[in-house]
Amino acid sequence: MKPIGYWLNRTDEALTRHMNGMLSEFGLTRIAWQVLNVVEDTPQVSDTDVLSALAANADVPTLIAAIETVLADGWATRPASDRLILTSDGRQRLAEVAERVNAFRKLSMSGISMNDYLTAVSVLERMTHNIEARRTGTEH
Repeated sequence: MKPIGYWLNRTDEALTRHMNGMLSEFGLTRIAWQVLNVVEDTPQVSDTDVLSALAANADVPTLIAAIETVLADGWATRPASDRLILTSDGRQRLAEVAERVNAFRKLSMSGISMNDYLTAVSVLERMTHNIEARRTGTEH
């Protein structure tokens, strides 16, 4: 049996590769799609909040490039110099993307019960907390 790190890396690579391929017809990457979700969830979100929300997903230059992409492609606009909102076209296109993403999620969950999924997420969350607490000296 391969160790968990192997499967974490393989899973993330597979998710990213498949999502990037699927989202390319919309002019998006997985990271740009994640940016759009943060903007959708928090209207007039600041760039700083987007960077903070997605810090575990990508480095700052990648996130800034994704923000610039969604602005340049008309998915989002700036109501103020450091704020982002979806355009009406962006909101409509994001709904179309959501249909594809939901189909992808269904595919990726094939043969996996919700209980198994929740257990896997819970275990990974606990492992992360254990490691981060050890590193920062805040063990529980």
